[in-house]
Amino acid sequence: MPLFISSLNSGSNGNCYYIGNDHEAVLIDAGISCRETEKRMKRLGLEMDKVKAIFVSHEHGDHITGVPGISKKYKLPVYITPATLHGSRLPLEPSLVNSFEPGKPVNVGQLSVIPFRKYHDAVDPHSFVISQNEVRIGVFTDIGRCCDEVKKYFRECDAVFLESNYCHDMLEKGRYPYHLKRRISGGEGHLSNMEALELFSKFRGQQLKYLILSHLSNNNNDAELVDRLFTAQAGSTNIVVASRHKETGVYHISKTSPAIQDKEVIQVQLSLF
Repeated sequence: MPLFISSLNSGSNGNCYYIGNDHEAVLIDAGISCRETEKRMKRLGLEMDKVKAIFVSHEHGDHITGVPGISKKYKLPVYITPATLHGSRLPLEPSLVNSFEPGKPVNVGQLSVIPFRKYHDAVDPHSFVISQNEVRIGVFTDIGRCCDEVKKYFRECDAVFLESNYCHDMLEKGRYPYHLKRRISGGEGHLSNMEALELFSKFRGQQLKYLILSHLSNNNNDAELVDRLFTAQAGSTNIVVASRHKETGVYHISKTSPAIQDKEVIQVQLSLF
């Protein structure tokens, strides 16, 4: 059974990633409104009734804005660490709040979600790997550096949502104040194009079918630049650039998927904070 994945939105105005099979699905973060999430899923032919849980990576607004509304309307459990819940102050129904621990899988039907800690300027940030049988999907955004766990899990994945947030030269020459530039690039902010490219070129497994470049900065990056950089080293991996304005396509990931399908590159305009 394949996994179906899509970026419903990716950027500082909201992040939401869909991973599911024929029977159940999860949302990793819900940073756009319930109504907008519903609209985008409907356009893709995805059913909200199949979504069984929301997993929250950290407390920043672009990852949690839609969580209360979606959870309340559909009675969805929200998996969130106690520290992140406290930091977010999300008005969630207590009966729908569930915790998770790094390295311990959470089962949602046939899906298994493994959280692991990441470097980011939040109280208790986590990334996730969602798997079914031997198919693994990584959601690696808002990571300040490529730690050993990121490298390990990246190597195992069949598809990855990977942050490629900023171009170093554009950031350094741009108008952001010094303290914000250091926050972004200081190891607990975001991943640069070249850091993401190094991870891709050195640590991807042969089974990696889709790389969905995510969380691009509107002020400090360029979608065409990102596409060129990664396409040059893509090999048998499909390169997709996710948008902050619309959903990507739905990509079917299985161990028998062809290595190359039609490539969709979506122009993006993302602001950083």
